[in-house]
Amino acid sequence: MHDDADPRVRAAALGALARQPEPPPAAWARAIADPDPSVRRRAADVAAGFAHSDGDVIEGLIALLGDREMSVAEAAAWALGELGPAAVEAGAVERLAEAAKGHADPLVRESAVAALGALGDRAGLEAVLAACNDKPAIRRRAVLALAAFDGPDVDAALRAALDDKDWQTRQAAEDLLA
Repeated sequence: MHDDADPRVRAAALGALARQPEPPPAAWARAIADPDPSVRRRAADVAAGFAHSDGDVIEGLIALLGDREMSVAEAAAWALGELGPAAVEAGAVERLAEAAKGHADPLVRESAVAALGALGDRAGLEAVLAACNDKPAIRRRAVLALAAFDGPDVDAALRAALDDKDWQTRQAAEDLLA
């Protein structure tokens, strides 16, 4: 079904393969190179199912962070955050930090910040702190991501967030400081 003309069929087939005990790695590799962004996004969404059978999945997700379709890059960032220490070891933190600080799309920046918080690697802290000065949704996500870190710079960012214009950002900071 990987060669079906309808991208919905290709995406559905990939989802079904991801639920198998040992999904075929070649199917995921084909999906991340698919010309249709909905298939590439589905590949990012189900990456965890393939990560157990193929170490190249994390590298593929890192590459998808640069996808021309923003929804694909957003899904790739989120998926990297779900892959834990293996993503950190593969160098995902640096690429996520780049996306969090400089991606043109705010949803990608927000997803990258969330992933950095989920991974909790100190190398991502600078990007999370910088995100505390971005758009409201990204500031909220950054404050929540700070829960994975500690230190005086984290405490200072949380105290500063207590005066944020966005009430949800203030609330998240209050909850973390309590």
